[in-house]
Amino acid sequence: MRDNYIPFDIGKRFTIAPPDISLPENDRIQLLMDRGAFGSGEHETTQSCLEILETLPAEGNSKILDLGSGTAILTIAALLLNQGHAWCVDIEKEAVLSAQRNCRINGIDDEITHLCGTLEQLEENNFSLILANIYGDILLDVAEDLVAKAKPGALLLLSGILWEYNFDVRQKYQKLDCKLIKNRLLDEFSTILFQKG
Repeated sequence: MRDNYIPFDIGKRFTIAPPDISLPENDRIQLLMDRGAFGSGEHETTQSCLEILETLPAEGNSKILDLGSGTAILTIAALLLNQGHAWCVDIEKEAVLSAQRNCRINGIDDEITHLCGTLEQLEENNFSLILANIYGDILLDVAEDLVAKAKPGALLLLSGILWEYNFDVRQKYQKLDCKLIKNRLLDEFSTILFQKG
């Protein structure tokens, strides 16, 4: 039995709420999330990503990659902000099931392809937005492959990076022709936004 939680706002545009609660109508985008084993958006890295996502220019027909997608909260938010299709990739089967459930609850399961596996197993390329809220050491390991998946001009929103990895991640991606747009230091972690050259 999952424990319920009280709806809460993130940034200027999002409200996170359990699927079985009726919220009053307002101009916020509602993200209906089953808490499950992967949380429902309370972590500082998730909140930081959502706050940055809502400020990005809307691009019709976006092609989104979410690496280490977990509950798929970032993908759901990105798709509710932009028309498009997303690929959610996670190595944990439970995470993929959680993501599928949340996408269904939010009515966007037709717009998402789920893959239980690694980045190497994903055949798609030319993504316009890449999301990866995973550990900094993993972001260093997959840097070349991740940047190769992005089309020129694509945005890469990376988080889950402990402060001690922030400098190395910035350096590595900048060497791969990614321009630093934003570097946000949180309590323990950091979030970095790049644009591929």
